[in-house]
Amino acid sequence: MQVFVTGGSGFVGRQVVRRLAAEGYQPVCLARPGSEHRLPQVPGLQVRLGDVTDSDSLAGALEGCQAVIHLVGILREFPARRITFDRLHLQATVNLLAAAEAQGVRRFLHMSANGAAADGATAYYRSKWQAEQRVQGSSLRWTLFRPSIIFGREDRFCNVLARQIRLLPLVPVIGDGRYALAPVAVEDVAAGFVAALRRPVSVGQCYTVCGTERLPYTALLDRLGEVLGVPRVRKLFLPVPLLKPLAVCLKHRPWFPLTPDLLTMLVAGNSGDPLPWLQDMELQRPDLGAALRRHFHNP
Repeated sequence: MQVFVTGGSGFVGRQVVRRLAAEGYQPVCLARPGSEHRLPQVPGLQVRLGDVTDSDSLAGALEGCQAVIHLVGILREFPARRITFDRLHLQATVNLLAAAEAQGVRRFLHMSANGAAADGATAYYRSKWQAEQRVQGSSLRWTLFRPSIIFGREDRFCNVLARQIRLLPLVPVIGDGRYALAPVAVEDVAAGFVAALRRPVSVGQCYTVCGTERLPYTALLDRLGEVLGVPRVRKLFLPVPLLKPLAVCLKHRPWFPLTPDLLTMLVAGNSGDPLPWLQDMELQRPDLGAALRRHFHNP
């Protein structure tokens, strides 16, 4: 089976492409001209040049494919560079759905976000919900995945925390650090996407994709510290009201790690019930400690 993948050069996408190839599927990756080198080199990989935000570039791009895995997404906007939630989440999804329907692709797996809702607390969550509505309104056999925080060797969350634990005498904690997280390893996320291709039970379902272990942010820091050989992670608690004005002023500066949306989403927590996802995809119950050691332990 040929599977059309968008976002294949991203953190989750590279793992999905590797998993597809390992399980005998032929990944067909959409890539913008000049970005092909960022795709993983796996047997049978096909590259088709195009851009999900340009509907004309998708003409014929999905020919021969039986399924789509749509992974394109952003966490923050840079309007001056036309990087916006509306363009990358909603419009890209609309374009890809239309291309799939026109080119006879019937199966559509879509990565959304845990917290997506019409009245979501952030523009990020609302744009993810709007894209979900378009997927559900299509004629395709769809499945929605709503991941929580995804970690792995190339992530931009746990790797930042690990770097702070290694280098800083005091690790900054936003607010009280009690907000609950249920991080999930990227290989488990990829396994779920690929498993859905052969699981009819997943058609028409929306899954929360997260770990089975729910723990406060401060406890996650401590768990990472144990893996890194730092038995005591000293913390510096930063009041949210102190950070909000900075996040507003510097939200379009790539070097500043926070935006108002990211700040809101972090302190709201990110967890849920992953059991329907694990059961329907026939995945093993994740072991957070083992996954953290696999990705972050340096012997």
